[in-house]
Amino acid sequence: MRLVFFVSLSVVLLVADLRFHTLEWARLAVATLAWPLQRITGMPIDAAGDFGAYLTRQSRLLQENEELRRRQLDTANLLLRQQHLEQENIRLRALLDMRARLPVEGRIAEILYAARDPFSRRVIIDKGTQHGISAGQAVVDDVGVIGQVVRVFPLTAEVLLLTDKEQAIPVEVQRNGLRAVLAGAGSGMMELRFLAANAEVKAGDILMTSGLDGVYLPGLPVAKVVNIDRDNSYAFARITCVPLAGVERHGLALVLGARKALPPQPDDAPSLSAQAGRGKRIKKKAR
Repeated sequence: MRLVFFVSLSVVLLVADLRFHTLEWARLAVATLAWPLQRITGMPIDAAGDFGAYLTRQSRLLQENEELRRRQLDTANLLLRQQHLEQENIRLRALLDMRARLPVEGRIAEILYAARDPFSRRVIIDKGTQHGISAGQAVVDDVGVIGQVVRVFPLTAEVLLLTDKEQAIPVEVQRNGLRAVLAGAGSGMMELRFLAANAEVKAGDILMTSGLDGVYLPGLPVAKVVNIDRDNSYAFARITCVPLAGVERHGLALVLGARKALPPQPDDAPSLSAQAGRGKRIKKKAR
């Protein structure tokens, strides 16, 4: 009897709700009360999905940043020398024997770790003799010079940073072309040495490689002058500089290839002195 009663009641409620929607209020009440429970039970699934999407986006962003970083380093050699070449073209435009500078190849390397010696500024890169790296090659990033390769192993190489006290690089002031020697001072700083106290250098000047040492290409940004101490009791001024490049920050670097000699001129190409002499003889005959 109980079974028949409840079955009949269920059928009546089903028919009444289907025809007249009499239980709509009950359905809404149950849905409202069950909504927080549904959200709580669904939170782990939603969190797992959001976490997976976050990891996917993060991985994609890291890959894109790495690719952009590599592209930026691939063109660092040309970008760093562009301004210097423009100034050089203005000075050499009137010369008859002007030649274009040959491009220098580079190889991207990753900085693995710093050297174990706490008193030196050296890093280890993941390229060595197996990749065509040799001692003496310059190392740059997308902003300027980082250092120089000083020791090479089959799969790795040791780079001496600009801020090391044993490092020195010939530079020139971009504003007036004044040549000097820039040496590392440790602790991320550098010193411009052997300049007279009245030398034409001021804070904010940009120092570029002069290329006189035969290692660094001319026109690469190196450092910026931040402080000048002019003491008349000393023969030389104390000039403090900071490197422009990320000497102790970046994880990627560009190892520039060795400088190539300019191709010899053809025998039939007249030299500048010969052309000048011929011009003088023509003037004398005209007189």
